[in-house]
Amino acid sequence: MIIIDRALEAREAAGDPIQVGLVGAGALGRGVARQFITSATGQRLAAVANRTIDRAANAWTSSGADSPDVVDDPAALDAAIRAGRPVVTGDPLVLCASQEIDAVIEATGTTDYGARVALAAIEGGKHVFINAELEATLGPILAVRAQERGVIVSSLDGDQPGTQLNLYRWLRSMGFEPLICGNIKGLQDHYRTPDTQAAFAERYGLTAKMATSFADGTKISFEQAVVGLSTGMRVAQRGMLGYAHDGHIDEMTDRYDVDAIRALGGIVDYALGPKPGPGIYVFAAMADERQRAYLDFFKMGPGPLYSFYVPFHLAHMEAPSSVARAVLFSDPVTTPSTPTVEVITLAKRDLRAGETLDGIGGFLTYGSIDDAIVARDQGLLPMGLAEDCRLVRDVPRDQAVTRADVELPMGRLADALRREQDERFDRVPVA
Repeated sequence: MIIIDRALEAREAAGDPIQVGLVGAGALGRGVARQFITSATGQRLAAVANRTIDRAANAWTSSGADSPDVVDDPAALDAAIRAGRPVVTGDPLVLCASQEIDAVIEATGTTDYGARVALAAIEGGKHVFINAELEATLGPILAVRAQERGVIVSSLDGDQPGTQLNLYRWLRSMGFEPLICGNIKGLQDHYRTPDTQAAFAERYGLTAKMATSFADGTKISFEQAVVGLSTGMRVAQRGMLGYAHDGHIDEMTDRYDVDAIRALGGIVDYALGPKPGPGIYVFAAMADERQRAYLDFFKMGPGPLYSFYVPFHLAHMEAPSSVARAVLFSDPVTTPSTPTVEVITLAKRDLRAGETLDGIGGFLTYGSIDDAIVARDQGLLPMGLAEDCRLVRDVPRDQAVTRADVELPMGRLADALRREQDERFDRVPVA
């Protein structure tokens, strides 16, 4: 951020702001829009696309902007952008085809629809920032497509994966060996449903399914999978270790077997209940004996693991820095690569043949992170592809749903991209 703010001030002074397109005007999308409209320097929210036009317009007006123009083709959208007018469209592909927009933020929280947006943005030569569910499911193949077009696909900074990866990179730059990247959680109950989370969702302006994914372990699995795809880290076991602790996160460094973790290449994990929360942590080792002596002097303890943490994550408020990093410095927040981990689908209750899965944050299933090789060899169904799949046989509660247990919906781009991803990375060893 120290470098980014000066570069953005220069863009502001030159009257040449980075132009940003936003797809999705839900809870996260509205927050992103507000941040750009009210606080961004050297950047401008150029257009908002949403299937419901009124919600797209509200993303502007609720943040103090004028009522936007409504357009349905790229030429009209570009004319409005050049004139400096707020603009909305019901078709995200119009936004992705714009000649004026530099980067697209995909904030839909979906997999198939989000994949269509991401691919269109990439094909339009734009950097694109995608949701964690999409990145954990299709990030590696979207990154391949992005590299072919000379653009970046990444998550936004500020959410837990980006905050962990910033800390991970900072530690590596000082010679540390990050071994555990973790998320601090206050609650996890695999059997929460949209009914149990309805009041929480209403309080914070979320959908009930989104609130459920936070509570049932699905969201944290997707977030930590994003970290695993960017670092090559794996999991110690299905669902992660998830140690409970009611003290400070610094007190948990002795809970891990360093040799076992190192043999895996490092792991992603979470801790339940420690302070400070909500936040993230990275536990890292230091090989240099003399540096370990300095660390002890600095009150970091004797090792072998040292605790580093960030006691907050600011989600949409850090979105502008993510865009600036990509556009100005070709520096992605996340870098999805060879799959090391996978978010699989497990039954919340006994499921019956003929039922249609209701996807992330629903009544029927929850997501859990697992080793990518295990998921591949056992033919497990990725949670990011589970929605609208029809069961062809019964699945008991807490059992993993396999690809053979379901019929996929017809014609989904996400399934085609996933087949391409699986074929490309099938013979690449995960180590």
